[in-house]
Amino acid sequence: MKIVLAIAAVLGVVLVLLLATASADTAFLSRYTLALIGMNALAALVLLALVVAQIRKLFREYRAGVFGSRLKSRLLLMLALMAVVPGALVYAVSMQFAVKSIDSWFDVRVEMALDGGLDLGRSVFDTMQQDLLAKGRAMAYELAGAPSAGPVLLNRLREQSGVHALALLTASGQLVANSSGDLQGVLPALPEAGQLRQARLGTGLARIDGDALAGFVVRALVPVDSYRLGAEPLILQLEQPVPAAITQSAALVEEARRDYQQLQLGRAGLKRLYTLTLTFALLLALFAAIALAFFLAARLAKPLLMLAEGTRAVAAGDLTPRAVLETDDELGVLTRSFNEMTVQLEQARVEREAAQRAAVWGEVARRLAHEIKNPLTPIQLSAERLQMKLADKLGAEDAAMLARATRTIVDQVEAMKNMVNDFRDYARLPPPVAKPLDLNALVAEVLELYADGPVPVTAELDPLLPPVLADADQIRQVLHNLIKNAGEAMGDKLGAGGAARVTVTTRLAGRMAALAVADNGHGFPPEILARAFEPYVTTKPKGTGLGLAIVQKIVGDHGGAIALANRPAAQGGGAEVTVQLPLHRHTPPPAEAA
Repeated sequence: MKIVLAIAAVLGVVLVLLLATASADTAFLSRYTLALIGMNALAALVLLALVVAQIRKLFREYRAGVFGSRLKSRLLLMLALMAVVPGALVYAVSMQFAVKSIDSWFDVRVEMALDGGLDLGRSVFDTMQQDLLAKGRAMAYELAGAPSAGPVLLNRLREQSGVHALALLTASGQLVANSSGDLQGVLPALPEAGQLRQARLGTGLARIDGDALAGFVVRALVPVDSYRLGAEPLILQLEQPVPAAITQSAALVEEARRDYQQLQLGRAGLKRLYTLTLTFALLLALFAAIALAFFLAARLAKPLLMLAEGTRAVAAGDLTPRAVLETDDELGVLTRSFNEMTVQLEQARVEREAAQRAAVWGEVARRLAHEIKNPLTPIQLSAERLQMKLADKLGAEDAAMLARATRTIVDQVEAMKNMVNDFRDYARLPPPVAKPLDLNALVAEVLELYADGPVPVTAELDPLLPPVLADADQIRQVLHNLIKNAGEAMGDKLGAGGAARVTVTTRLAGRMAALAVADNGHGFPPEILARAFEPYVTTKPKGTGLGLAIVQKIVGDHGGAIALANRPAAQGGGAEVTVQLPLHRHTPPPAEAA
């Protein structure tokens, strides 16, 4: 499309040049007019074929019900009308103006004025010839009565009459005497024999010699009749140059008359040339505008179609991110905003599903706790009573078997009690009572309880960390849960004599405070990493899988966020759980606090 538009622009320049030189260089036009018309016709046909192909394609999409074809059709129609209507109006006005302008060039008054100028020039030349003949006859009469015609007499006659040059010639054309106003004394141009004979037989003749470039000269030949017996007949030649102003004016009038006649001969062809030029210019402009309208319609419809497709996908439940228009205008911002909206909807749906799942599991937990909690204590007491009553009445072997069975019952009952307690905590977790909390102080307080534990726990605390808005008891429960999980995840490493460690870190993360608990164990398995917050998902044989679910619920109730990740080998490997908690609203920004 861009190449076609470039070609159309070049052809438009050619047309403008053709229009500008149409009346100034007819020789050029006569040589290249047909070629230029052919090139313009070919360009118009190429653009027409392109436009027809695009219209057929759009028509097929329209009939097939392709999504977006109706919008592109309307945009194309509006853009095409915006180009065609002004173009047709300009074409009609230009045609009317061009035809009337050409007709105005060939006004009858202009032709009469040029003819009058030529007649005026001829009259001036005729007057000069008659005046020079009259002066020559007067000089010839005086020379006929003079005893001798020499240079002295000729100089006197020339100065008296104001003639530029005189020459006295014999009938055969030989120079007898001459007088000239030129200081160089150049010999006069001698007439031809026919002119001498014509002058001798008549009363004299006058003519105009020269051209507009070298200048015109009026020459007259007058016979001199001598009254002396036996005297040879003589002929007097007079020369008078035409003034330069008259010569220039006559040349200009003659040139204008010649050009006018050439234009008048090509009047009909000039009209056809202007008509063809304007027609081709209109066709090229219209076809290029329609082709450009296709391009603009597709460009304008693209973001709208992207939004429509995304809307249909969202209505169908598909919230995956969509392609965006990488532009800085409003359409690009609109597509990016729509994409951000779908991402937010997906996050909201995930959160809603997680909340619904948590509510379901909470209901299950309440029911299980209710069903299991009541019989646990009687079972444990009955097992212990059996042990006390029968231990002394059985033999050593039977007593040992009774002790093992009793211990198994007590241990399992204890495990079930822990599970019921977890159910209770998960189902009845109260809403947080948020207050300003020094997170570093809380971490230091909790870590004192793990000072003598099997896994060393270290802290890396940000001394400039502002207070957070949180429930101290619930955040303490989060810390205990995360540290306990991290220590249990490295049980096999402790058994192998490895250097196990847990690190608790605090730092500022924008408008949130980040609390991270990391270990150097084996990390989260891939299948657990995606579902770790779901209840009853665990890798521990005796675990209930409610620890991280409780942590996520507490963090979510605080308006925070939690993320799981496996640390790279460069950081020692292992798992890392990061909790983000909101800062206290009255806390100054970090720069002011510093």
